[in-house]
Amino acid sequence: MAEPTAEQIAGQITGQSAEPPAGPTTGPRAEGRAARSRPVAVTIGRRPEPVHDVAVYAFEGMAPFELGVVVEVFGLARPELGGLLAAPWYGLKVCADRPGAALDAVGGFALTARHGLDDLAAADTVVIPGVRNAFSGEVSPGLVEALRTAHERGARIVSICSGAFALAAAGLLDDKEATTHWRYAELLQQRHPRVRVNPDVLYVDNGDVLTSAGSAAGIDLCLHLVRRDHGAKVANSVARRFVVAPHRDGGQAQFIEAAVRPVEEDEDGIARSMQWALDHLSDPLTVSVLARAARMSDRSYLRHFTARNGTSPMRWVVTQRIAASLALLEAPEGSVEEIAAAVGFESAATFRHHFGRVMRTSPTAYRRSFGRGVA
Repeated sequence: MAEPTAEQIAGQITGQSAEPPAGPTTGPRAEGRAARSRPVAVTIGRRPEPVHDVAVYAFEGMAPFELGVVVEVFGLARPELGGLLAAPWYGLKVCADRPGAALDAVGGFALTARHGLDDLAAADTVVIPGVRNAFSGEVSPGLVEALRTAHERGARIVSICSGAFALAAAGLLDDKEATTHWRYAELLQQRHPRVRVNPDVLYVDNGDVLTSAGSAAGIDLCLHLVRRDHGAKVANSVARRFVVAPHRDGGQAQFIEAAVRPVEEDEDGIARSMQWALDHLSDPLTVSVLARAARMSDRSYLRHFTARNGTSPMRWVVTQRIAASLALLEAPEGSVEEIAAAVGFESAATFRHHFGRVMRTSPTAYRRSFGRGVA
């Protein structure tokens, strides 16, 4: 038997047939066939529903990693999710200024986008995985217009890495907090002074406009979108198939210096103290306690820890405690007060304060959204 063509496989994924239907082309029967040919989400154990359209922008000279992240998260059929979906699954369109034209990508190959900016402007979620040259300030006028149109329609607009420059050019980041790769953060702030650039986080969620830091932070943000749309169980399933953690701790400041210099011998104590802290999160932790675990003086410990991790020891401890609380909040057992004590906060009020700063929501709201039995 002949192997199915790519078009037939695509038809199976979207619920569309690659072959034209037999029979009359007008009348009630034809209208019924047209309705059945619309894209549907592929699920098991659920009634087929219209897809949530995601459009990702492709451009000349793009790096393929960020595009691949979006395709991996939103472009694959996921029958393993069964009846877990809380909303329609995603349908992906790769869009470009000139659909059908070959686009040279970094690495010596080319790709072709089948869809244009009209499709991008009509999508439910729009992802901009970068711009051709952040330093030149070059952003396609057609893309700027499509972004404004999509936003005015109520679409969710997302950027990865230097894609924030396109959102800023469209005015979508004015008076909002946003992030981008740390390498571009100062430039983004200079070029768009109304944007409140935060270079220390992996992503920023403003509801309908979201930005992420460097390339791998795009994975974090895409999983966050899945978590928002479908809950923790589905996001965790996608992360497992991706073979990544469903939620990474900390911000991108930790990568600015530590990733480009060798680990010094006296920093072994820093690593030892961090592991010790993770094993004793429920204990009272101070800089002095951590310095003793590292066998260093308080002053030396504070200096070396900050240089290595891009944040202070106690801010790092708070982030780890918040991270440890997430699994407890997703479980049905335990009050907020009990969870706060279990991860080392002095009071539920302190826990709520720090949780809101790190997660931009309350522990109760997080449990309501991501607790087991809700997703």
